Amino acid sequence: MRRTVTAILLAAAPLPALAAPDYQAQVKADWDRDLGRLWDQFHRNPELSFREIKTGAAMAAELRKVPGMQVTEKVGQTGVVGVLKNGAGPVVLIRADMDGLPVEEKSGLANASKVRQVGVDGVEAPVMHACGHDTHIVALLAAARRLAALKDRWAGTIVFIVQPAEERVGGAKAMLADGLYSKFPKPDYALAFHVAAAMETGKVAAGETIQYSSSDSVDITIPGIGAHGASPHMGKDPVYMASQLVVALQGLVSRERSPLAPGVITVGSFHAGLKHNIISDEAKLQVTVRANHEATRAQLLAGIKRVAAGIGTLNGVPADKMPVVTVTEGTPTTINDTPLAKRLNAVMVDTLGAANVVPFEQMGMGAEDFAYLVQPDTGVKGYYFAVGGTPRAAFEAERQGGPAVPSHHSPLFKITPEPVVVTGATAMTAAALDLLKPGATVGAAR
Repeated sequence: MRRTVTAILLAAAPLPALAAPDYQAQVKADWDRDLGRLWDQFHRNPELSFREIKTGAAMAAELRKVPGMQVTEKVGQTGVVGVLKNGAGPVVLIRADMDGLPVEEKSGLANASKVRQVGVDGVEAPVMHACGHDTHIVALLAAARRLAALKDRWAGTIVFIVQPAEERVGGAKAMLADGLYSKFPKPDYALAFHVAAAMETGKVAAGETIQYSSSDSVDITIPGIGAHGASPHMGKDPVYMASQLVVALQGLVSRERSPLAPGVITVGSFHAGLKHNIISDEAKLQVTVRANHEATRAQLLAGIKRVAAGIGTLNGVPADKMPVVTVTEGTPTTINDTPLAKRLNAVMVDTLGAANVVPFEQMGMGAEDFAYLVQPDTGVKGYYFAVGGTPRAAFEAERQGGPAVPSHHSPLFKITPEPVVVTGATAMTAAALDLLKPGATVGAAR
């Protein structure tokens, strides 16, 4: 059986007085003492994007208990910023997202959410932590406690941010607009992690270039001219036009995009009409667009507008009835700084053991608004990594015909929180200690 890092450390010879403390064991002790109960509280009481009022307040209260932490609430609506200073040195930002999803939890967990909430769209929905953000914020708090206790090992400033609305890819942008990089110390480095249900607990992975795809939410309104279903020639059928558009959009992916440049266009919602025999006067599509390169992203978005207009022209609609394309939400690709990723991946090997640092594989085209924090024009170097969330036994059971491991955003989603928090906080602490070694300068080698 694979030995854990804690077991290896405990089995080793006694460490000299000045050796690195076993902060992984201390994170585990924090979990046993109170962080497990805090995770339970967050899991039972998730909140939707930009509605994380109680979550933000709870995290602010916990961060204020950390010695030396200066805490500001309501940054970017519901975000929280904690600043921990320890003399001169680089500035490291550690980020965790806190919002849940409009999903009814069916995980079977004893602490499954029963919460319902009205979102920013005015719609009441069940709410669930179906992406593991509850583990992210608890791990951030665990890392904050450890780093505050290890001030003799680092110099500089750490900015902890509890970010809203990652699921709407708007929270990072909102915090930046509210002065994250002007009212607070601007970071030299930004760090974050995401739990990965498809990866075994105890393991971490980070790409040395791309970590996540871009994502854009596109709304398309196709106006029509209403008529009786028995007399289609008297109107312009928006259902027919929208159906043509759904098919035509796939031509952008299969016939205009290079097959070596990943891209996805998915129509997730199609709404039109109210009755069998009425040609409605409007159809609406909701579309998600993904890409791994900004040039491909721009090509697909421009193509959607062109194809939508072409469908209108093809069907002879009046100029004032042409389809309307609106990009409502979006985030760029999340790209890890290559030298930083190589450096911190080596730190992960030193901290967790080589067997627990696995090659990063993009398993889909998920997206992250952490990208806004590390855009080239910010000058901030980013490192985003994945932390395994599912025990090996669950994968073995699945391979033998047992239950499938639920994916993120599924109502069945469940990860094992303790190893996620312990591994994530340990890795984050190790990364910050490496970047903030006394006397360190930005970009210095290990």
